[in-house]
Amino acid sequence: MTVPGARSLWPDDPAETDLLAFGAVAHTVADALLDEALDPVALGLSGRWGSGKTTVLGLVAAELEKRATPSQKVLVIETAPWRYDPATGAKESFIAETLAALAAEVSRSKTRTAEIKDLLVRLGKRIDWAKAIKLAATTSMSLQIPSVDKLIELVKPKEDDPSQVRGLEAFREEFAQLIASKDLQHVKAVVVLVDDLDRCLPETVVETLEAMRLFLAVPKMSFVIAADEERVADAIRTRFRDTGRPQEHGEDERQDPATLYLHKIVQTTIPLPALSLFDTQAYLLLLQLQSAVEPAQLRVLIERCAAIRQQGGSIDDLTGADEVDLAEAKAFATRLTPLLYEKLRGNPRFIKRFLNDLHVRQSIAARRGIGLDAAVIAKLMTLEALMKAEFALLLGWFAKNKLREHLQQLEAEAFNAALGHPVVAVSSDSEQESGEGPRSTASRRRRAAAPQRQTGQFSQAMLRWARLRPELSELDLSPYLTLAAAFAGVTLIDDALPERLRDIAANLLAGSVTARIHVTDEQLTVLGDGDVKDLLRHFGQTMRDQPSKQKNAVNAILRLAKLHPAADQAAHDALLMLPPSDLTMATPVQFGPDHPPQVRAVLTHWKNTVPEGRVKVAVTTALTRVRGS
Repeated sequence: MTVPGARSLWPDDPAETDLLAFGAVAHTVADALLDEALDPVALGLSGRWGSGKTTVLGLVAAELEKRATPSQKVLVIETAPWRYDPATGAKESFIAETLAALAAEVSRSKTRTAEIKDLLVRLGKRIDWAKAIKLAATTSMSLQIPSVDKLIELVKPKEDDPSQVRGLEAFREEFAQLIASKDLQHVKAVVVLVDDLDRCLPETVVETLEAMRLFLAVPKMSFVIAADEERVADAIRTRFRDTGRPQEHGEDERQDPATLYLHKIVQTTIPLPALSLFDTQAYLLLLQLQSAVEPAQLRVLIERCAAIRQQGGSIDDLTGADEVDLAEAKAFATRLTPLLYEKLRGNPRFIKRFLNDLHVRQSIAARRGIGLDAAVIAKLMTLEALMKAEFALLLGWFAKNKLREHLQQLEAEAFNAALGHPVVAVSSDSEQESGEGPRSTASRRRRAAAPQRQTGQFSQAMLRWARLRPELSELDLSPYLTLAAAFAGVTLIDDALPERLRDIAANLLAGSVTARIHVTDEQLTVLGDGDVKDLLRHFGQTMRDQPSKQKNAVNAILRLAKLHPAADQAAHDALLMLPPSDLTMATPVQFGPDHPPQVRAVLTHWKNTVPEGRVKVAVTTALTRVRGS
């Protein structure tokens, strides 16, 4: 099983379908762009990286296209200074893209005139870029937009003008003539959508802003700058940091020179809101369903989510479209939403990245034969990706073969705290003695109300994670955690086991017969009592936490018990670390009449605790055999 409705991977490209309810933002931007009272206008669309700014720009472009008519066209120019060629320069590239788009629009005109062709040629040749670069360096000393006198130097004189006095106004006049020409009369507005400015180097940021303000601010021109406003302001500060200008500090951020510079160009900024708790849950749900349902069904679900959002409802109010079953997708989204909302701060890109990481991990785990449910892997991935310190703690428990013990205590404390009951410490020994598995009814009752000591050893973050469904203490997590440790480059070592015994333990637990027989009886016989007890403890904890190693661990315990009869009690205790619910048919058949009586007594315990079935039959058969009857 994989993520409900899983696809190969979710792309990081701008979304073509609005799953984030950003249409309201896009419509507001479009209203401002087409407001004649604001002509010309430069708007900011601010949000963190990954918040959906590029998606909103796409929605703005689509909305403008809907509102346009053949006689009132809105020419949309999309540009990303981040992709400009550094050798050309940001100003040059920005103006060239704008002129190229206008030239393309003119070329489609049936009434193309020689005048407009001449205007395009003259505008393209008018800027002296070498002087522009020099001026940018000198004006940076004062953190000011260049004066008109200095800007005059930027514009080459017309060859047929004896006075050779041409400046910014001449450029604007010719550009305005181009925009107002008969060939572009059908164009109501030219909207330049600027994306990824917050990814640019400081020089590119400043030059792009100057080009917008100084060269293209003429009627019918509008701009939308999609960028994190703070990052753009930081780039402006960096650009002018070493100019010798004294730093101005004040409580009012609006008086910050970089912010004032930016606001001189951008009239107003529309913030892109982070996803709310409901938005995060709906986004997780819709992402799962995006490739699992028909487009028409998805549109219905998006509309229903929008209605629920407006009414202040919950995701539980969402019903399927045309027999679409939402139960599994809802459960998945509901489990993950609280932590993803908090840890990823409502960022759509981070959410998709988490789902992609989860999908990749599920795929690799499945191909390695790790048969864990998607909900289990999702819970573990939440810890691994979002709570790295806590995941390192979990790996530490696993390395020390105390994973199940600590998980039982963690879940006991988490669920008792959630119910308002006294926190109890549930030990694996108490469950073994009662013969009940960790998820039995009696175990749950003890977890809820047994008057035992409060542990308080787990952080609130860890307790909160533990309350996510499903519970893990009964499951064999060892294959997944081994894989996760390998991805993280973490070496799993039981520090409690003396280094001199680690090779012996590793070989006895190995899947290779060659490795196991490499450990001779002579090597085991010479071990001291302390070393034998350390090994027995290690084997008992290993098979408790890693059921896949049960057969080899039991074999090692029985082998040591035969060679060291005085350690029979330690061997007995090690075998009892194995929860009866995990017992396999291959384990009881390893017992023989030559094993110490205290060790053989474990079979009696298992007979009384293992539920009816084939395993219990195997235990009963082994018990009869070792008794010699």
